[in-house]
Amino acid sequence: MSYTLVRRYTMRPTGSPEELERRRVRALALLKEGLLPVEVARRVGVDRRSVRRWKRAARRRGEAGVRAKPAPGRPPKLGPEHKRRLEALLLEGAQAAGFHTDLWTCPRVAELIDRRFGVSYHVDHIGRLLHDLDWSPQKPARRALERAVPVLYGATVLPQPICLRPATPLPHLLTPKTR
Repeated sequence: MSYTLVRRYTMRPTGSPEELERRRVRALALLKEGLLPVEVARRVGVDRRSVRRWKRAARRRGEAGVRAKPAPGRPPKLGPEHKRRLEALLLEGAQAAGFHTDLWTCPRVAELIDRRFGVSYHVDHIGRLLHDLDWSPQKPARRALERAVPVLYGATVLPQPICLRPATPLPHLLTPKTR
């Protein structure tokens, strides 16, 4: 599976709510200087209709009409401090957390969060939580047991003695087959 970058045009502009608010306040300041909405839109980098909408909101509700609103939705169960502590625990490794192997899986991370922070997450949500922490899923590389490690990694190895014939001659090797 591979991922490709697809540029999509969405209704939501890019930037944090604070950055978007600064852009709206700057647009209002330019309008107060006497610039036309089309010129303000060009300078701020938005559509002229957005500038007119902001102007109307400021006229109706004042500066509060263009202020950033809090993001809707349920607040996260783990705050920023808990997420930092979780990442530190993940970096210590799964064995340090009491698991038999050093492989982190979503069920293991969910169990760790439940044990350490008393917060239960569904296993399917752990991937999103780890993505927010800039962790990505990794699939362990499959390696053949018979692989020649020195050859793969370019290491120099002293030549091993090679046995060209068996220690005791085998009967079928003594005489060639004749027909």
